[in-house]
Amino acid sequence: MNLTDLKKGVLVLYNDQPHEILWSQFVRMQQRKPVMQTKMRNLITGRVVEYSFKSGERAEEAEVTKQAAQYLYADEAGAHFMNNETFETVDLSKELSGDKVGYLKEGETVTLRYFDGSPISIELPVKVELKVVSTPQGVRGDTSSGGNKPATLETGLIVNVPLFIKEGDTVRINTESGEYVERASN
Repeated sequence: MNLTDLKKGVLVLYNDQPHEILWSQFVRMQQRKPVMQTKMRNLITGRVVEYSFKSGERAEEAEVTKQAAQYLYADEAGAHFMNNETFETVDLSKELSGDKVGYLKEGETVTLRYFDGSPISIELPVKVELKVVSTPQGVRGDTSSGGNKPATLETGLIVNVPLFIKEGDTVRINTESGEYVERASN
């Protein structure tokens, strides 16, 4: 891959591990060779790294495959899925599944990413709809705290929501930021 191919969302091999480019900027300074400054997330560990690719340096594309799987459950060991094609159970450790499990309902179909035949991460949609299980009653005029209150969702995830959200409402949550987006129409 050339410098100009290194754009947001591209998967590259860096230190023999797959990384997703989160941000990139082409920089050319006087009397120096051009570089592509990047910020990349390691798909295995989740660690974010900054690296500048120099002119003439080659980046190898990461061979990451995707397969659909059905979310079964999560426990102390991690998250457990069923491969939709082979019906085999696929296990992701707690380090790899991390906080993404809070956005998944049992039986939901997701995409798993594989590197060298091993599952490395869960690919979530940008927004998910989850039902509010419990939240304190919003008191009229109580906006000194910004007008938000904590709500526990059906998956156990706790998110700050506006005061008008009640128990039983369905809300949309951004999976990238973990924030409330809007109330979903029931």
